[in-house]
Amino acid sequence: MQNKKVVVISGIILLLLFFSGGYFYKNFNNEKVSKISKEKLALLQRPHSLVIGNKEAKVQLVEFFDPACGACAYFYPKVKQLMKEKEGDIKLVLRYAPFHKNSNYAVKMLEGARQQALFDETLKFMFNTQSQWVQNHIVNPQKLWSLLVNVEGLDMEKLGTFMNDPKADEIIKQDIEDGEKLNIDKTPSYFVNGQPLIDFGWENLVKLVDANL
Repeated sequence: MQNKKVVVISGIILLLLFFSGGYFYKNFNNEKVSKISKEKLALLQRPHSLVIGNKEAKVQLVEFFDPACGACAYFYPKVKQLMKEKEGDIKLVLRYAPFHKNSNYAVKMLEGARQQALFDETLKFMFNTQSQWVQNHIVNPQKLWSLLVNVEGLDMEKLGTFMNDPKADEIIKQDIEDGEKLNIDKTPSYFVNGQPLIDFGWENLVKLVDANL
């Protein structure tokens, strides 16, 4: 009888240890996931990142893009239209992933235009004229430079000075490093409130945005 009691008590103790161990393991994993999530959020938006729209919006839409990317040129106006339709609900965070050869020059010119409060106008111009300064997936910096004189209000002298400023190189370096940690291997790549768009496509992006509203 005594042995029976010992076996029963031992069994109860083992069960308690099992469930309590499972509870602490679950909590530990939850904390770990939470920590990873916070680290990931830090990678998605940096202090230097350009934010378009309501900064307090429900949805943070992060886009890693390349000014020389054809798909980026196609999606950008659609994203802007979506933001207009859901006014105040989406903030767009733009990050660089200059995968095309010489694309870093295009990014520096774009950042130079940003210093003159002409980012959006210059980006639209770049996208609309891509076929003239991107040949065989290679950026022609001289051709792009000659075209940018057509952006209304853009001071080319100031832009030239900015091209020698290491600030743009630091931004590009940081965005590339963050992109590598987030496994970005194509453009455009999107994240909605920290969740990556796995199945690429416009309808899928809209669904993911709607799911977070």
